[in-house]
Amino acid sequence: MAGQSDPHLSIFSPSEVEFVAEDEIVEIVPNIRMDALNMICGDFGPFFPQIPTKVPLWLAVALKKRSKCTIRTPDWMTVDRLTQVLEAERESPREFQPLPFHYIEISKLLFDDARDDISDAYLVRSLIEDIRDVRFHKVETGLETISGRTHAVKLKNLSAMEVNIVRPFMVRTLQAFYKHDSPQMIQQADNTGSRATPVTDRGPRRDLRRR
Repeated sequence: MAGQSDPHLSIFSPSEVEFVAEDEIVEIVPNIRMDALNMICGDFGPFFPQIPTKVPLWLAVALKKRSKCTIRTPDWMTVDRLTQVLEAERESPREFQPLPFHYIEISKLLFDDARDDISDAYLVRSLIEDIRDVRFHKVETGLETISGRTHAVKLKNLSAMEVNIVRPFMVRTLQAFYKHDSPQMIQQADNTGSRATPVTDRGPRRDLRRR
């Protein structure tokens, strides 16, 4: 993956972040009978018609594409819940509301492959886009406050995609500040080391007598 292969490029592509998000657990309602699936990541099933069960998102999407299940929309992907989050985001310019770490990727996958399972899909999608825009604006506003005296930045409740976008810019910005300040720090260290240590005057020296 890009972020691991090159330590100087601390960013993942959107498809890589989405790939990680596919391990998130969601609930499905199968319409088939099927034995348990034994995967490296765990065992899922058995599956029975109209009996809800939890599986990774990638498996839910695979079954959905084959018309073998419906995917239940997560609790946070309702109009009421998203409306509350959007209002809270707008009222708190310096705080981010808690949302699933992969809320952007999960919603994208569900809109792409299970749109018919989402109630009020158009409104839900619009709310998620508004929330994303407000949060990104907060991030941009926060980055504008970075100065040469900034040693760390705390951004609580950021999502994976938001962290992925902010991280490389943040690292390069702080590195630029430190690089700019380092000559002064080195010069100060040199000046300190070049100062002669004062010697206490202990009076005239006496010659040693020969035996």
